This record gives sequence, C-alpha cells and structure tokens, in this order.
Amino acid sequence: MGRPWAYGRAVERFGFVGLPNAGKSSLFNALSGGAALAAAYPFATVDPNVGMARVPDHRLDALAAMSNSAKVVPATVEFVDIGGLVEGASRGEGLGNRFLAGIREVDAVVLVLRAFDDDDVVGPSDPVEHLATVETELALADLESVESRIERRRKAAKLDRALVSEVEALDAALAVLSEGTPLYRSELTVEQRAVLKPWFLLTNKPVLVVVNVGDDQLDEADALAAPVVEAFAGASTPVEVLPMCVQLEAEVAQLAADDRAELLAELGLGEGALPRLVAAARSLLGLRTFLTTGEKESRAWTFRAGAKAPECAGVIHSDFQRGFIKAECIHWDELLELGSWSKAREVGKLRIEGKDYEVADGDVLEFRFNV
Repeated sequence: MGRPWAYGRAVERFGFVGLPNAGKSSLFNALSGGAALAAAYPFATVDPNVGMARVPDHRLDALAAMSNSAKVVPATVEFVDIGGLVEGASRGEGLGNRFLAGIREVDAVVLVLRAFDDDDVVGPSDPVEHLATVETELALADLESVESRIERRRKAAKLDRALVSEVEALDAALAVLSEGTPLYRSELTVEQRAVLKPWFLLTNKPVLVVVNVGDDQLDEADALAAPVVEAFAGASTPVEVLPMCVQLEAEVAQLAADDRAELLAELGLGEGALPRLVAAARSLLGLRTFLTTGEKESRAWTFRAGAKAPECAGVIHSDFQRGFIKAECIHWDELLELGSWSKAREVGKLRIEGKDYEVADGDVLEFRFNV
C-alpha cells in the first residue's frame, strides 16, 4: 500500500532489487544524485538508501518560461536501493530477512539484471540467470508468508464469511507460489491480487526490469535484453524491459546540464535512459501529472489516473478538496499556444469543470474553493 499523499507529493516508493553488484547503487546514484556506495563486492549496501528523482517534464519547463515563473517545482519519485539478493535469501542467506523486509515496504519493484562482463565483479553476467535466482527467492519468501498464516485465515473465515474471498485468493496464490512462480506471472485475477494487497507479498507488486549493459555493449543493448523480454512473454501482466548502461548514466548525471546533453548527443543516446525509466516507473503505478503556472511558481503535481477534480485539488491542500467549488482547466499545449492564462480567459478557452470532471494528464488547473 502506498504511503499517504500530501501537498502534491506522491510518496509511492520504487525498490531496486537484484543480485549483488548488478548496478543497483549506481542506478540509485544516477537517479538521485546521491552517493550510495557502489563497490565491486557483495553487500556493499546493507541498509536501504532512499532518494528522490526529479521527473523531467518539457511541459513544465515550457509553461514556466511562458509565465516567467520565479520558481519551478517538478514532480518527483522516490527510489530505494535495497541491497543485494542472493540465492537462499528466503532461508536467511546474505542479508536474508533484513533484505526481504526492505522490499515489502516498497510499492513497486525495479529488477536490475546484470548483462555486462567484468572480471572484478563476482557472479554471472547472464541476465536471465540473474532473473531466475531473483524470482525464485522472492516466490519462496512469499510462499513462506502464505503458508505461515493461511490456516488461521481459514478458521477465521468459518466465522466471518466476508473473509471467504480472501482465503480463496490465498489458496490460488499458494498453488502458484508452490511451483516457484511469482504472482505477477500467474493467472490470478485482478480482483484476487487486489484482495492480497494487504499481505504485502513481494511478487504481488508491479514490476519493471532494467538490463544493465556495459558501455562497450550499447550497440547490442536491445539484443542483450531480448532474452529477458522473451522470459516475460508468458507473464499475465505485461512487464517493460529497459536496457541501459547504468554506469554511464551515473557518470553523465554528474555533469552540468549542457555538458550532459552534449555527451548524450555524441553517444547517440538522446535524453539518456533515465527519463524513460522514470516515466515507465510512474506509468507502472498509474501516476499522472497536472500543472499549475504563474509568475510566482510553475509546478507539476502528481495524481492517480482516474482521479476527479476535487481529489486533485486535495493534492495541493486538503482545504482545496474540502471546499471545492470548481476548476478552471485548459490543456498545457493549448495554453502555451495562447501565450498566457489571462489570454485564455479573455478568449473563452478556459473550461469550467465541476466535481465529476476526471482530470487528464497535462491539464493546467486553477481551483476555486471556499472553507
């Protein structure tokens, strides 16, 4: 379950999971600008590192320039570098339960799989082999969680029929996990997986995959990631697989913006892989963005897909939601074409939306409220 939303900040948390030295700490540093230890030996990361990554958004930048805003506040996402998972983690090997507890606290999992060769780094360089170990350990940990508590739930369901659907979902999960299969690969229904959410099962979380290649493998990155894509071909829930050179992205992230853009252009990498990763992570949890703009500030606010106008008003402040009257609304590109909020109002392009309006990604909003 996600942590509470407050003042425009979605504090949904994405956890990096993978074998030791797969590139998790380097990816954390690339995204957060942090200084997590990235060393070529197992368990360099013992305690989870938590950092925030800015969400690149050309819409926000364009609106800020239009409004000549004194302050620009982007949306952010939270990432956690949890530590290396090893074979036997479900039985206490490596960081064991300490590692698994760290995963239970995140809302979505980013699997980091190594595909680069390095004589100084312990372990295999086959990402499919990495994937098999990670999935087996996570499934075994979930199996233990279900087995240890399902009988008590069955007894409770005899007295409380409202628990019957939960027990049925647990039985279905037990059958899948007993075969070493993660729940995100199973045929469990959306409803069953929703019922299981309070159990914080590791493989019941949304999954995104990063295949970490070497800087000398950029030309073959898609080919190296292809076996991983194929490995997920039978998954009931689509899983996005992103190949990238994590070490290169981490080094580029330390450069000034102009130097970063120049180097990425020279390497033919466009904006780099990090914006794509951030966008994919947000999409994984159905996160969207609405915007506000003015001379004092232009800001990107995060909301969940399907949210109505009052709920989005509450993302800014609870008073806005409690006293919601209406929202003035225009899509960002139309506002940019008109040149200002006052011009949009003057020519009648601002829409007046009420409590039932479902906010769209890229809407620019101004709320009216009374408390």
